[in-house]
Amino acid sequence: MIEILLSIASSGIWSKVWTVAVAILFFGVIIIIHECGHFLFAKLFKVKVNEFSIGMGPAVFKRKKGETQYSVRVFPIGGYVSMEGEDQDSDDDGAFNKKPVWQKMIIVAAGAFMNILLGVIIMCIMLSTSGDLIGTNTIKSFYDGAVSEQYGLKEGDRFLEIDGHHVWSERDLSFLMSRSKDGVFDFVVERDGQKVELSDVHFDTEQQDGITLIKYDFVIIGEKPNFLNVVKNSFTQSASVVRMVWLSLFDLVTGRYGMSELAGPVGTVNVIADVTASAASSKNLGSLLMIMAFITINIGMANLLPLPALDGGRFFFLLIEAIRRISYNNIIKINVCVCISECRASDSDFTLNVFKSDKVRLRYSCLCSIDVNFKAIIFIA
Repeated sequence: MIEILLSIASSGIWSKVWTVAVAILFFGVIIIIHECGHFLFAKLFKVKVNEFSIGMGPAVFKRKKGETQYSVRVFPIGGYVSMEGEDQDSDDDGAFNKKPVWQKMIIVAAGAFMNILLGVIIMCIMLSTSGDLIGTNTIKSFYDGAVSEQYGLKEGDRFLEIDGHHVWSERDLSFLMSRSKDGVFDFVVERDGQKVELSDVHFDTEQQDGITLIKYDFVIIGEKPNFLNVVKNSFTQSASVVRMVWLSLFDLVTGRYGMSELAGPVGTVNVIADVTASAASSKNLGSLLMIMAFITINIGMANLLPLPALDGGRFFFLLIEAIRRISYNNIIKINVCVCISECRASDSDFTLNVFKSDKVRLRYSCLCSIDVNFKAIIFIA
């Protein structure tokens, strides 16, 4: 079936239409999976869901089951989950605002979690079906005249760290080394069962369009796919992508990359379309699955940024709410030092009303007074 679809994708006028359609469809699936995360955990915690919508725009199909209306809308990009008490407080027992803060935090973060989980699943499918060897972190051999070998790297070295960043998968090698501006690295490798630190290891570089490119002068060992290494590498490579997203955002903020290099939805669709066309011509889905895994993990991580319009912004405010409730609801021991002009040694206990009806037990010592009026400095123990 896949080969038939790829044949259609690589034939004539349907090529461009097919690749763009696949890109839009996949982008829509990513968002639907994201909303399914919110929906499933809302149902798990018995939150009243008013509507679960697939797509955006006018509805072409509606059906109400129980308390929830399910709808399909015209444009297949996006979707949403509308929960009772999500935007405005509600007195309904199943309202979002009535639930414990930890449940609300899980519901809000569930969309990003599902995106990352989808990425892991796609990565697993890619590794198990591509027919390629799975790369490791271990050097197999060097090219003739390899510069890095002259600076201390040896065959059999397994990379553990690059410039202070832990190496989880072979993808870390290419990404972490691509961030260098001068082709000089500090490595920690495992050699004959021992950790070895190598400083100022040089690689040849070349300039292309103002960008420094590293010339990799070694080959890594590949492993045949099996159940254990496929599962392991699905998680480690997904973790590598997560870090890649965060480091790329850091590089964007610090000016390493410009805003012109940041792709939005249109740019993402174009990338998927290009990779789909390439996969169709080569009859190999590996590159397409990889870019899909990267994009869904990227979207999941981006949604966790603490910005008002994103899930991360809502999660951040819920985190503040959780901290405030812990502070309000716990009985806290407070040492009170009351300083007045004349000292009189005395110890006593009293109760002080704070934060509405909550109470804090206070213990104070060292009373000094010339009058009933005094100032207190409170230290939280």
